Amino acid sequence: MAIAQFPPVDTADEHGLLALGGDLELESLLLAYSKGIFPWPISSEYPLAWFSPDPRGILAFEKLHMSKSLRKFLRKSPYEVKFNTNFEAVIMNCAQVPRSDNQGTWITQDIINAYINLFKNGFAYSVETYLDERLVGGIYGVCINKFYSGESMFHIEDNASKVALISLLYQLHQQGIGWIDTQMVTPVVESLGGVSIPRETYLKMLHKSLYS
Repeated sequence: MAIAQFPPVDTADEHGLLALGGDLELESLLLAYSKGIFPWPISSEYPLAWFSPDPRGILAFEKLHMSKSLRKFLRKSPYEVKFNTNFEAVIMNCAQVPRSDNQGTWITQDIINAYINLFKNGFAYSVETYLDERLVGGIYGVCINKFYSGESMFHIEDNASKVALISLLYQLHQQGIGWIDTQMVTPVVESLGGVSIPRETYLKMLHKSLYS
């Protein structure tokens, strides 16, 4: 049964943990994201965890920073970027490709199934980076009206995930969408200009993106 209500986000603990339990049905996920909440499984030994951290990470187009070396790479990038052509492969790679920060194992089979369902219903997206028609990087996330989140990304070639993320920001900018929710500020997000903002500010931005 879909979740009918979440606790107020200001009751989350210092780590952002708001609630335990529930399901990943389409309606549950849409309700969560509309309230500034996202699922993040802690481990198979614990119930499903829901988070609403304070502060919150975002990446805004106007704050996008690219190093001199990255700009040079982009000018001669060998990659082809596509949108929404291989969502399942992107999320599977995000779950399986080893990363230096040891993140990724939280993408359980239940998460994979739930977000594929979101994608099939028009509430998720993917950006794919190809090298000689081989998928070498990508990012996936949630999209509801003008709200976009970046859930996870992967790369198996240098800068492939950064190319996907930057391409996403430019694509959204052309549609009048100026930022994406990154939930937290990872080193990669920070290197591109990502910042942490108060949850209250984030919620106002979220509401405007959802309902404007």
